[in-house]
Formats: sequence, structure tokens, C-alpha cells
Amino acid sequence: MNEATKGKIPRIVAVDTGGTFTDVLILDDGRLESLKIPSTPADPADAVLEGVAKMLGTAEGEYLLLHGSTVATNSILERDGARVMLVTNSGFEDVIEIGRQNRPQLYALVGHRPSPLVERDDRIGIQGRIGPEGQVVEPLDQGELGGLADRLAACESIAVVLLHSYAHPEHEEAVARALAGTAVPLSVSSRLLPEYREYERTSTTVVNAYVAPRMSAYLGRLDRESGAEHVRIMGSNGGSLPVARAAREPIHTVLSGPAGGVVGALAWGRRAGFEQILSFDMGGTSTDVSLCPGSLLHTREFEIGGQPVAVPVIDIHTVGAGGGSLARIDPGGALRVGPQSAGAAPGPICYGRGGEGVTVTDAHVWLERLPVDGFLGGEVSLDRKAVEPALSRLAEGLGSTLEDAAEGVLAVADAAMERALRVISVERGYDPVDFSLVAFGGAGGLHAADLAQRLGVARAIVPPLPGLLSAYGMLAADITHEASRTVLVSTDTPTWEERIEETYLELERQTLDAILQEEVSESTVRLDRWVDARYAGQSFELRVPGSNWVSAFHDLHEERYGYRRDASPAEAVTLRVIATAPGPELKLERLAVSSERAVPEAAQVHVGGRWIEAGRVWRNALAQGQDLKGPLIVLEYSATTWVPEGWQATLDDWGNLLLSSQ
Repeated sequence: MNEATKGKIPRIVAVDTGGTFTDVLILDDGRLESLKIPSTPADPADAVLEGVAKMLGTAEGEYLLLHGSTVATNSILERDGARVMLVTNSGFEDVIEIGRQNRPQLYALVGHRPSPLVERDDRIGIQGRIGPEGQVVEPLDQGELGGLADRLAACESIAVVLLHSYAHPEHEEAVARALAGTAVPLSVSSRLLPEYREYERTSTTVVNAYVAPRMSAYLGRLDRESGAEHVRIMGSNGGSLPVARAAREPIHTVLSGPAGGVVGALAWGRRAGFEQILSFDMGGTSTDVSLCPGSLLHTREFEIGGQPVAVPVIDIHTVGAGGGSLARIDPGGALRVGPQSAGAAPGPICYGRGGEGVTVTDAHVWLERLPVDGFLGGEVSLDRKAVEPALSRLAEGLGSTLEDAAEGVLAVADAAMERALRVISVERGYDPVDFSLVAFGGAGGLHAADLAQRLGVARAIVPPLPGLLSAYGMLAADITHEASRTVLVSTDTPTWEERIEETYLELERQTLDAILQEEVSESTVRLDRWVDARYAGQSFELRVPGSNWVSAFHDLHEERYGYRRDASPAEAVTLRVIATAPGPELKLERLAVSSERAVPEAAQVHVGGRWIEAGRVWRNALAQGQDLKGPLIVLEYSATTWVPEGWQATLDDWGNLLLSSQ
């Protein structure tokens, strides 16, 4: 715990809601216990509350609930959010529809973009204008403001976005005051994202308004019914935020679960002694990958469901290839896997819940890389025979044997995930050889060694409790709050240093006040200054630390683009301050040294077109420092790890399973 909460909340429960399973992890007096239960897509709160109740049992006492939510994400992707009305400047109602001139389908004769989340008739233009320097060009019409609430009576959520409100928010605040009596959530762009670029700010505010009613109801139920002393939500930037802010600004939770996974992967990679990692999270419906060259990488150029979102998020790339991804034959006769998924209901065929299409998990079961008696620690038995009819149809369409069809499903999934890992590494100038692959998620360990071999990576790391690593990342996450403001100040402007310093001090006061509401000790809070900078005339920025930012910008520009212009003035576009306080204190102990060595059982596995002899062993039977050679299946409660021939598995003193090529 941090200083303010140390000793007050002895138990912490972390819950990550996935497409197939809801993962629950409890930290009680230094001991970690885990649980996986099926997700409840109709109302994700049902699985969360059920999992918490099972983990806590009849135990009494205070606890802290940390949660990674997919509610906002799914609302955007499934287009079932609230009816939003947008209040903007007269004549600018179509900014959200015009967008940028990028072509999503470069070679299509007639391209298409997802439609805006706000219908044309739901965009209300009002009089009044603020200029780019914050000057009032045209005053608001007070009579128009007085009747605004009646014009918005039919909506479920309201977004307020006026021109240049980052420079002067008074007009937006006046609109907010006029709408204060409405009973629907209100999203104001100058509070949410006081930065320039009208389209991105408009889109971000509209997306926030679109998911706010559902998130507010969902988080409100968790807060009321969980019995937790405090509830915090995992943010997309890798830090946790209070439940009240998450309900008010759900835009910060669009990558909630995956962000927890990256934080957890980096924490375990560091424990294993490796700072540079490729995070590989293969869950039930998708695979999330991220590159961490010693630290988390963030981006503000992020889209979800075709909608730009300009808040800071961990740089994560997602592909529709997970354990539940469905295999099919396309009209050209090629085998495809995903992005369609069997989800939590009915799930893969082998779960015995009525699934009909062959999934990646079914392929593993048929090839016996995932033993039918090794799922969820042996608590659930999988049905291999049930896979045969659907796999036979797939094999017939491919003109192959059942085993070859199953191996084909895995090969196609591997290819999709390899491409994703190359996008975040090779395409950004990083050589995967310099990184370690940290594999987690329920299916990550089954593909880790094969993907590492494809990428030329010498080492893969499977952390303890890999199927619950996103929940663990929530335990390891700091508490954060970020504030930003666009200033557009050039170094050839008189008194530019004073203006920047004045803005930084104001942002620091704002972030410090916000984070201290989380009952953290002020002595534990760290304030970091950042600046988005560019040369005059450029339309893009580079983010550098706030101290000595001018020289840092010149250096980074040269590193990134191969040249610098020291004689040219630099422009500070947007200033940022990030307040960080440490999260819960995790006391984990190294494994005790033991002379006992687990002896693998014999097993049959289909690899490379033939059945071969392999070993299988339970992970909790392995001793610290024990080496085992592949082919080998390592079983545990939350996941299964496949060690191919030519690879070996070693359990390090923290409990990481290190896979390396011999």
C-alpha cells in the first residue's frame, strides 16, 4: 500500500473481464489466489460480482477492488451506446463527419468510413465564437442558451465541443451551466481534452458521451454491490483511476484490460532480468501485443471502431486471433481464422456448450497440445470427440486429414500474430532479436515458442498465473492523473519561458489536487512534465521531457528523421503534467531452492504431420532452476504452455517459466 492506505485495506481483489473468461485475483497478506469464471456478456457485472463473492467467501473486512472493464470498448465496437446530441458552433456541425482526408481503403475505387456516432439531426449549432488566442470573436446568444435544454430533451447524453475552447473554455462552461439541470451525462471537451485539432477533440468528446450512460450504470452497480471500501478502474494509459472519474470520463477505459496486461508483462519481465520485452497477450477473442523498450510506450493516435480517440493510451496493437477465433474456408478456398469468435457463449466446441465452429482451442485439443484433463487445473474436462464432426467438415473442404486441418488452423493464427508483433517492432525500427517475448493470456503459452522462433527471438517468458496477468497488472499499476493544455508557444516569442512555466505550474496544481483525492500521501507523488514539440510549419509533434525540452526535441528529431534545425525556433504545442503515486505494495518472495525434481509423464502430441512422444508436467511441481527439454506440455490452472522440440523450459527463482532454444 501507499502511505495513506498502508495497513487499512489488507486485501486487494483485481478483476479483468475478457471475452470468454472473467479473471479474479486476490492479494491477501502477500498471498495470491486466482479464479477464472465464464464471462456474462449480457451484463459483465454479474460475472465480476460472482467472482468477487467466490474469492472473498464469508470473510469479513475491508478490501480494495481493482477492475479492468470492456464495457466501453464493446459499446463502441458493437455500436449500441447512447443517443448523443452534440452542441457545437453554428456552421461546424459536420466537423465530426468530414474528419481528415485519410483514405481507409487506399486502393478501393469507392472507399467507406464508419458513420459518426452522432446523427446529423442530433448536431446542434449555436451562435458564439472563440478565436485561437482565446479572444471572444462573437458572444454567445443568452436567449439561445436559455432554450437549449428543451432542444436536447430527447437525448441520452450530451457532448459540448466549441471552437478553440482549449485557449479559453468560458463559452463551453456557459453552455454546461445552461444544461446543468438536464438528467443526462454531460461531456465537455475543455474538461476532457483541452487540446487543439477540432476533429480529434470532437471525436473524443462524442465517444465519451456515447459510452457514458452505460459505464455510469455499470460502475455504479459495482460500487454499490461489491462491498469494496474503494473501487479503482484500470486506465488505458497504464495507471488506475477512481471509479467516479471512470464513470464521468469512460474514454480513459477503452483499453482498460489490455493495458493491465502490458503493465503486468513489463513487471514480470523486469523480475526475470529483461527490461526490453514484446508483450503478447492471447486471450479468447483477440491477441494484444505491445513493445516495451525498457518502459511503457504511449500514443495519442488511436482509433477504436473507426473513431479517433486522442487521450493517452498504451501503444497496443490488436488482431482478431484468440483461442476462441473461428476457422473457415473463404470463397477462394483459403483457410481463414478470425476475427469472428465463439466468445463466452457458446465458446469452443470442446467446452461442451453447443459450439459449432472449429476454434483455435479446438485445434489444440484435437492435436492434444491442450490435454482434455488439464483445463483449469483439471476442474473442467474438455470434450475432444465433440470436435471431430466440425473438424471433419473443415478438413474435407481443405482436402486434408483432420490433424493437418488442425495444424493449419494454428499456422494461420500464428501468421496473424507474427504480423502483429512485426508491426510493433520491425515496422518501428526495432529488431525483435533484441527483445524477450512475454507470453500470457489463456492461450499465450501454447504459441509462445513458435512465435519466438518465427521472429528470431531467443527467449520467451511465461509469467506465473499467465491466464490472469492482466488482473495482476492492475495490482502492479500506479495511480495516475494527467492534465494537458495546448499553448502553441514558439521559442522566438518574447517571454516564452515564463508563459510555459506559468502553464506548467497551473497543470501541476490541477493534477496534484486530483490525485490527492485518492487518499495518497503527497510525499509519494511524482510530477513529470512533458511537451509535444515541433518545428514551425510542421503538422506533427514529438513528445519530449519538459526539462531542457528544446535540446531534447532537436536530438529526438534527428534520431527519428535524420536531420535537425538548431537555428530554427522550436514550438511547444501542448504541455502535459503526469502525477503518479505508487499503487499497492506487492510483497512477492523468491522460490525456495529444492533438490526435488519433477518427472514428466508420457504423452502423445501431433506435431509436423506426425504423432510424437512428449512429456507433460504440472507447473506447480517444478523446482526452482529445473530444466526440462521439449517436446513438453506444462499444465497449470490458468493456461497451458507448449515447449517444442529443440526448446527447453527453466523455472527461475521468481516462478517465471523461461523458454529458450537449445
